[in-house]
Amino acid sequence: MNPNVKPSDRATLLAVINPQSATTAKSSGWVAAKDFLSFLATVAVGTISASGTVDAKLEQAKDASGTSAKDIPSKAITQLTQAGTDSDKQVEINLQQADLDINAGYTHFRLTITPATAAALIAGTVRGFDALYQPAADATTVDEVVG
Repeated sequence: MNPNVKPSDRATLLAVINPQSATTAKSSGWVAAKDFLSFLATVAVGTISASGTVDAKLEQAKDASGTSAKDIPSKAITQLTQAGTDSDKQVEINLQQADLDINAGYTHFRLTITPATAAALIAGTVRGFDALYQPAADATTVDEVVG
């Protein structure tokens, strides 16, 4: 590994679900899987109400507009609950290009977080690792990269 390569050159922020209190599903934008070797989606939750739940999953589509969207098998978290002492926790979902149904034309994916029953504080990010072509562009919401 080259010690001169910055972490921000290897891990690029591709999509976000901004921190918010939500009662309905929130999704990131669609991400093209062709530009990176692997991906990491991170889900963060704040306080979950006594009856609330939070689910999260990765979905795939045939293009950036979400054509024929469907779930990616085995890329959903175990439901988070207050009873399960899951408030103020994070969950990570790893993804490789090969996890997509590429033979059927699926080329894009997104993160969806679904709070239910009551509001929950949620946020999410999707990072791409080891871009096939450098430099990789960060999500348009990235205001500054220092270093």
